[in-house]
Amino acid sequence: MRGKQILRDALEKVRDKRLSVREAGKILSGFPSMDMKSVNLDCGRYARCGFPEVIYCEGKTLAQIKLIARKMIKCEDFLLLTRLSESAYKSLKKTFRGLKYNRPGRVAYHSKNKAIRKKKSILVITGGTSDIPVAEEACATLEAMGNAVDRLYDVGVAGVHRLLNKVERLHRSNIIIVVAGMEGALASVVGGLVSKPIIAVPTSCGYGANFKGLAPLLTMLNSCSPGVAVVNIDNGFGAAYIANLINKY
Repeated sequence: MRGKQILRDALEKVRDKRLSVREAGKILSGFPSMDMKSVNLDCGRYARCGFPEVIYCEGKTLAQIKLIARKMIKCEDFLLLTRLSESAYKSLKKTFRGLKYNRPGRVAYHSKNKAIRKKKSILVITGGTSDIPVAEEACATLEAMGNAVDRLYDVGVAGVHRLLNKVERLHRSNIIIVVAGMEGALASVVGGLVSKPIIAVPTSCGYGANFKGLAPLLTMLNSCSPGVAVVNIDNGFGAAYIANLINKY
């Protein structure tokens, strides 16, 4: 990716004494960006953070999405669009060949990252079927970055035997993402069964006292099981981002 190459080139010049440390620092602190009036694309994010810039599509027009996507492909040879409608995807795929779409998760991606880490899979679990869209946002993000993903859906605490019957799959994974609404107790249950990092995602699925995801968010934050980290409500992308960084090591 372009940003990563800039980092390598600068370090190589420093080693060969063709560039001072001060000059290299100036290049790397700025990193390339593309200022397009209402859009300022960060072209060096992969080199700095290990994950390219992602296009969040809600609130953007189709014209804006196309403009940003064209520049992103040139910049990083990578494209990940979250919260993308199916109608917008159908328009975009005419321009971007090889663009894949995860319909439940509303995520589209174009990536040449084929280094699937088969021995270090990430398991994505949901409490119920209604949590699947958020889970699939996480799955699509992970797959775009070359991770091996396993899915285990509808195993919530209302019928906890469904989870206990699959404990061997929990132990085979390297990281577990738990997506749950209602009261959000599933993350604590999973945390008491495995010695894996657990990333909990509260969802807005639930009746009135769920408060659009606030109830499971508080449950997960107050988990009595150690090893449970929590992201924001319905933030499947955020959970996948963290899991991808952990899975590199």
